[in-house]
Amino acid sequence: MTVSDIAAHVGVKHWTPDTWRDSPIRQVPTYPDPAKLVAVEKKLAKYPPLVFAGEARRLKNALALAADGKAFVLQGGDCAESFGDFTANTIRDTFRVLLQMAVVLTFGAAVPVVKLGRMAGQFAKPRSSDSETIGGETLPSYRGDIINGPEFTAEARIPDPARMEFAYHQSAGTLNLLRAFAGGGYADLHEVHRWNLDFVGRSPLVERYRDLAARIDETLNFMAACGMTSVTTPQIRETDFYTSHEALLLPYEQALTRIDSTSGDWYACSAHFLWIGDRTRQPDGAHVEFLRGVKNPLGMKVGPTTEADDLLRILDTLNPHNEAGRITLISRMGADKVGAKLAPLLRAVQKSGQKVLWLCDPMHGNTISTAAKVKTRSFDAILQEVRGFFDAHAEAGTWAGGVHVEMTGQNVTECVGGAHKLTEADLSERYETFCDPRLNAEQSLELAFLVAEELKARRQPNGHFPAVAAQ
Repeated sequence: MTVSDIAAHVGVKHWTPDTWRDSPIRQVPTYPDPAKLVAVEKKLAKYPPLVFAGEARRLKNALALAADGKAFVLQGGDCAESFGDFTANTIRDTFRVLLQMAVVLTFGAAVPVVKLGRMAGQFAKPRSSDSETIGGETLPSYRGDIINGPEFTAEARIPDPARMEFAYHQSAGTLNLLRAFAGGGYADLHEVHRWNLDFVGRSPLVERYRDLAARIDETLNFMAACGMTSVTTPQIRETDFYTSHEALLLPYEQALTRIDSTSGDWYACSAHFLWIGDRTRQPDGAHVEFLRGVKNPLGMKVGPTTEADDLLRILDTLNPHNEAGRITLISRMGADKVGAKLAPLLRAVQKSGQKVLWLCDPMHGNTISTAAKVKTRSFDAILQEVRGFFDAHAEAGTWAGGVHVEMTGQNVTECVGGAHKLTEADLSERYETFCDPRLNAEQSLELAFLVAEELKARRQPNGHFPAVAAQ
């Protein structure tokens, strides 16, 4: 009996990497030259994988621990990576801030922190409209550098399949540098903590952070006194770091899907972790169809319009065997909706028995426009949503497993608020994003310290939050 026969016998549709092409699809570009698209796909299909199945399995195990309250997840990086901003310094600075955040969160959560970058593949962006109009001229929307260009010209906005090959090579270069940083000593815990001390010293909230920083310092000194140094303990100077992006451009994802030689399973080899966006999570849609067949750990954005029945149906499709670590649900409700909208979904998933990990994305539901029509986000609203996320889990008796943030290692001025009290007037100083506003390096670290305080205040020895959350 063939695999197709077995699938048909149990009522499950047979899957191959291209069965998504028979499903309705959203958020895809229309390429003017289909033959060129096919040629690029065939070329990419011959290229080496960017990541390996064994790495994805290791991440899945780490996420299973996080779902069980034995780890905390930090997922962060650019809104959309740029071909034009591809430098070693940009990659290094984002990686560095994520390490700094992870050290602070490790201490606050008292569990390991799984580090997951929105890097080495986050090139495509969903759009609310297929076109945009400026000065009376209407052009196709910018959908990320892997599809078209950000410049507002007719030529730049034409979807070009050749950009997928460029994205592959840039992802490979980014991954090469990230692996060197993670395993070559740059991630040394003592150095990361020293960077944090520098941040604390120049922060307006220095008094608030000083106690936490001093306690981390004491812990590292104690470890050294016990003989646990960078020389004797590789775990102090090295770290695991994984990559992730939204699986939006399915021709690219299919072209980089491979059979693992050790297990015989299909893996999407463009990243360790892929997620489905809030605009492409239709139960019968192409994105769900594609991702149900790959064995990578998967994420899905859960917004205020998510219905419990649809969510459970998708979970059954993506995780029919209820494997721990397979599914991460990324809540992105908005500060004003998280209290009312998240609780029913938590209850529904809890009642279903599905093993999932919950992360909080406090960015996407809190985007606003200024009077000058500049997109920004309020740091206070971001923090309010994180607290609301923790509150909802505390009431449900479930584990709030991590945070998912759009951030950069650069000191841009794209989000208002924070310790340095950025205002709308400051946005023009260094507003560099082509898509959504990001937390800058200082705001990212500030968020990590504040989340660490929340975790320390709320966490019980059994790994769960108390029924009445501390404020």
